[in-house]
Amino acid sequence: MITYIKLAWRNLWRNKKRTFISAASVFFAVILSLIMRSMQKGYYDYMIDSSVRLYTGHIQVHGKDFWEKRSLEESMYYDEALIQRLKENKNIFEIIPRLETYSLISFGKVSKVVQVNGISPEVENNITRLKEKIVEGSYLEDNSEGILIAEGLSKLIGVDIGDSVVLYGQGLHGITAAAVVPVIGIVKFAIPDQNKSFTYLSLRYSQELFSAYDRITSLSILLNDADKIESTKSSLKNYFDDSHEIMDWAELSPELVQSIQIDNASGIIMLGILYVVIAFGIFGTIVMMTAERIKEFGILISIGMKKRKLALVTTLETIFVSFIGVAAGALISIPILLYLEKHPIPLTGETADAILAWGFDPIIPFAFYPGMYFAQMWTVLAIAFVSALYPINFIRKLKPSTALRG
Repeated sequence: MITYIKLAWRNLWRNKKRTFISAASVFFAVILSLIMRSMQKGYYDYMIDSSVRLYTGHIQVHGKDFWEKRSLEESMYYDEALIQRLKENKNIFEIIPRLETYSLISFGKVSKVVQVNGISPEVENNITRLKEKIVEGSYLEDNSEGILIAEGLSKLIGVDIGDSVVLYGQGLHGITAAAVVPVIGIVKFAIPDQNKSFTYLSLRYSQELFSAYDRITSLSILLNDADKIESTKSSLKNYFDDSHEIMDWAELSPELVQSIQIDNASGIIMLGILYVVIAFGIFGTIVMMTAERIKEFGILISIGMKKRKLALVTTLETIFVSFIGVAAGALISIPILLYLEKHPIPLTGETADAILAWGFDPIIPFAFYPGMYFAQMWTVLAIAFVSALYPINFIRKLKPSTALRG
C-alpha cells in the first residue's frame, strides 16, 4: 500500500499544471461555499442579537398573563435582592428591569396613544445603547422626572426640548395616572413604528406615576452563551413560582424565527445550486486528467499492471488533490472570514433603506465558527470522492490496444 501511495503522490507532480488546476477547482469551491454560509449564518446571528438587545433579551421573565394582556395588573414585584442572586449564575450577563404600559400623550390640541417604558437608565444604556440614539437634549438619570420622546412622535405632536407634555392613562388597579412631564431628550429609532410611538421614563418615576410601586412588568435577561438558554431557563424556575412566566427569545419573537427559517431554506437551495456548479467544475477537471492519460493507462496495463491497482492509484491521486484544495481553501479563508467578521460589508441605496425599516444596520455581517468549516469541507470532499468514480469506471472499461493508439 505504501508503494501505491508514493506512486500516486509522484504522479501528481509529474504534471504540476494539471495538479494545480485540479486543486484550484476544489480550492475555490471551498472558499465560495464557506463565504456564502458565513454570510448567511452571520446575518441570522446579527438579527437575533439585535432583537434580544433591543427588546426581548435571550430570556424574559414576566407575570403569567402579561405577554397576552399587556396590563399592569399582570406586573410583578421588583426584588433587588433576587436579581443579585440571579446574577450569581455565570451565564447571566445582564438583567434589565422594565415597566411597560400605554398612555395618552398630549401637547396643545394634539393627542396620541404611546408606549411608555419605565427603565433603569444605566442598565438600559449598557444593553440597548439608548443614550447614543439621542439627537437632542440629555439622557435620563435614575431620579429624573422628565421624559425621553421618539423623534417621529415629537414631530407628530409638535414638541421640543423644554416643552411639557401631558401623560394621561390608567395605573395599577385602575387608578388614574396623570402628570405634566417636561421633555428632556429626543431619541431617534430606525424602526418607523418605534420612532412614532416610544417614550421613556426613569423606572422610579414611572412606578410612582402609574401607582405601581416596587413593581415591574418584565425582567429581560441577556446571556453570555446563547447556546445555554434551556439550562438557564431551568435554573430560573427555582426562583419564580407559577405566577410568573419564563420565555426565551424564540417564543417571544416567533415572526423572527419564521423569517430566519424561510431565509435559511432559500439559502440552502442557493448553496445546493452552488454545490452543483462546484460538482461540475471538479468533475470536469477529473475528466480532463483522465483524458490526458489514456495512453499512459494503456501502457501500464499492457506491461502487466492490474486494472484494480491502477484504479487505486488514480483514486489516491484524486484524494490527494482534493485534500490539497480543501486544506488550502480552509487556510486562506480563515483570514478572509476573520476580517469580514470584524468589518461587515456596508450597504447603500434602496437596500439599505429596506434594512433600516426593519430596525437593523445596513450591513452584511459574517460569522466564523468551526462547525461551519467542517460541514462545507466534508461536502466538497464528498463531491470530489464521488467524481473519483469516473476514472475508476473508465479504467475498468479501458482496452489497452485502443488506449495505446491514443
